[in-house]
Amino acid sequence: MEVVEEIIRRLEDAYPEVKGTALHWRTPLDLLVATILSAQTTDQKVNEVTKELFKRYKTAADYANAPREELEEAIKSLNFYRQKAGFIQEACRRIVEEFGGEVPRTMEELMRLKGVARKTANIVLGNAYGIVEGIAVDTHVMRLSRRLGLTAQEDRDKIERDLMEVVPRDRWFQFSNLIIEHGRRVCKARNPNCEGCVLKDICPSAYSL
Repeated sequence: MEVVEEIIRRLEDAYPEVKGTALHWRTPLDLLVATILSAQTTDQKVNEVTKELFKRYKTAADYANAPREELEEAIKSLNFYRQKAGFIQEACRRIVEEFGGEVPRTMEELMRLKGVARKTANIVLGNAYGIVEGIAVDTHVMRLSRRLGLTAQEDRDKIERDLMEVVPRDRWFQFSNLIIEHGRRVCKARNPNCEGCVLKDICPSAYSL
């Protein structure tokens, strides 16, 4: 689809520094935890919290065996911190019990972990392991893909399927990263900056929002 190739080309020119997720991480476990924490929370806020969190908890067993109250205290500045603490502990217990303490490398296995759906699995697989099985669809990708006319769906999984049909497979990973960055900087939910958008002449929603 020519328009998709043009979208990617322009966004790559606009954001040459974007090569992966904005979440800070060193290990696949770090990335898994950070991605679970990022639900309905900005990456910037998550990065502030994980700076100390990753010093305290280094293995899946560390999270699994930590007192729940201690883990909640460490992440309490984030939205839904109690629920997220539960997800992380249950996911890490399964990682210890079923995967030898290592974050799994397949979509099917990752989605068996508590708190992990396709978005989180795609982010972990693509960034940590270089395995691309789909397109990570977060709130920015949901919003921008509809504004750009690439889908009319509201459901995250259906949006991903539509995008996988029109975005070349070798561009799936970078497409998501670029769209997310553009959503943060320019095409915001409430006040999209159409005037300053590099896609304004090919976006069906420009000036009509």
